[in-house]
Amino acid sequence: MFEKNLNISVLLDFYGDILTERQKDMLDMYYNNDLSLSEIAENFSISRQGVRSVLKKGETILTEMEEKLNLASRFGTVQEKSDKIAERLTKLNSKINDSFVSNEIDSIISQIKELADYTD
Repeated sequence: MFEKNLNISVLLDFYGDILTERQKDMLDMYYNNDLSLSEIAENFSISRQGVRSVLKKGETILTEMEEKLNLASRFGTVQEKSDKIAERLTKLNSKINDSFVSNEIDSIISQIKELADYTD
């Protein structure tokens, strides 16, 4: 049985544009839309083995790109650190009685969250 590596869905977001349109479409159908190999094979008028081969090739390309560039890994690390910073500022803000300072901290927290969620 062909086991899904759900990390591929994340890698597809980062590196999907380097794949052929066919590879990208099949990987998207399999990982993001949860279509079976048979359903994808029917959509592309090819065999299940043909789909499996395209998926494996696409997965290999995505995995190799991540090994070389580490973009997805670094992005995850930045998000985690940003979340921790925002959490600490929120705790600090709850201890401050000065409304001006409190509003400034709220603004900083919002900016950190926006930067952490930046995916363009």
